[in-house]
Amino acid sequence: MHKKSVLLALTVAFLGFGSAAFGNESEGEQNTASHDETVQQETHEHEEHADHAHGEAEAHGEEHAAHDAHGEHGEEKFNVNEMIMHHIADSHSFHILDYTDDAGEEHAVSVPLPVILWTDNGLVTFMSSAFHHDETGHHVAEVDGQRFINVHGKIYYASEEQNAHGGWYESHDGHPANAKPVDISITKNVFTMLLVAVLLLLIFGSTARYYKKNGAVAPKGLASFMEPLVVFVRDDIAKENIGGKHYARFVPFLLTIFFFIWLNNLLGLIPFFPGSANVTGNIAVTMVLAIFAFLVTNLNGKKDYWLHVFWMPGVPYAVRPLLAIVEFVGLFTKPFALMLRLFANITAGHILVLSLISLIFMLSIGWSALAVPLTLFISVLELLVAALQAYIFTLLTALFIGAAVEEHHH
Repeated sequence: MHKKSVLLALTVAFLGFGSAAFGNESEGEQNTASHDETVQQETHEHEEHADHAHGEAEAHGEEHAAHDAHGEHGEEKFNVNEMIMHHIADSHSFHILDYTDDAGEEHAVSVPLPVILWTDNGLVTFMSSAFHHDETGHHVAEVDGQRFINVHGKIYYASEEQNAHGGWYESHDGHPANAKPVDISITKNVFTMLLVAVLLLLIFGSTARYYKKNGAVAPKGLASFMEPLVVFVRDDIAKENIGGKHYARFVPFLLTIFFFIWLNNLLGLIPFFPGSANVTGNIAVTMVLAIFAFLVTNLNGKKDYWLHVFWMPGVPYAVRPLLAIVEFVGLFTKPFALMLRLFANITAGHILVLSLISLIFMLSIGWSALAVPLTLFISVLELLVAALQAYIFTLLTALFIGAAVEEHHH
């Protein structure tokens, strides 16, 4: 029951994630005037000459821009940054592939997810396919008399008129200025966390039923895989760092943390549905995990723990106020380090793999052939990192809990 409540709290805490904002720029115009009739013809000739030169410059500029945006054969230039940021960011759908039909129009294939919005008129729900896979604010989803747009993963109320770039929103300093409803949608990250919660309940439930039915016998099937992992977390992490007197009541929490992070990391390495979500590479997710570790640690702190924080024994009295400040700050820097370590390592791994894959589309065939084995090597290494980061987060959490419940004898 404890494991179920922790899992449920972990998943509910992240409903409605957003992404980065979309920006646009505007252009200005210039006008000229003419003078008296005696120089009008000469001015007109100069203007014709200037228009001709300006037209050539514009044509050259357009050609140069087209050359920058496209390849030698007119193909669109591959944008590495856009591809990487799109894959590591949260989304309202699972993107599968893009294809071009016979008419030359591009179409996206994706798995839509439920969009849940709290608006001025109450709760509104619809599938993300109502946006037609658009994240630029060009397509309006009309639901229950209300109009919404999706701009880089954030949902806004649509404007009555389009802007100069064709988007249904007002731009302010390069960002949409439209009002936003409260977004509590089942995004890609939320869906993956819910999936992991269900998988954990099924895995632990099946293992528990096996032992309940067969007793303390040699494990078979799924139980044979789970037992060494559970024993490892119990004996080598919990018991070793918390102590034999208090460790047992923290084992369910540590098991939940370990398997939750590990399974999310593994699903993030799968490049297609239902994987590909960058859950533990989302700073909001790692922040809530760190908050759980912070609360469990400090709510279970013994008298000696708080004494060492605010009035360190065994040191001169003049130094104790300074140490109290340092120890108090340390209460928050420890979970902060947990949050950043997991976020940075998982995000860096995803970016590295995607960067190596990008080389295939940017370099010659020879260099592309080198990128393939490098990508495979890093992908295999990421399997180790997925387990290692789950282990480190759980180990440090156990260390913090152990320091909080330790009973000192002075």
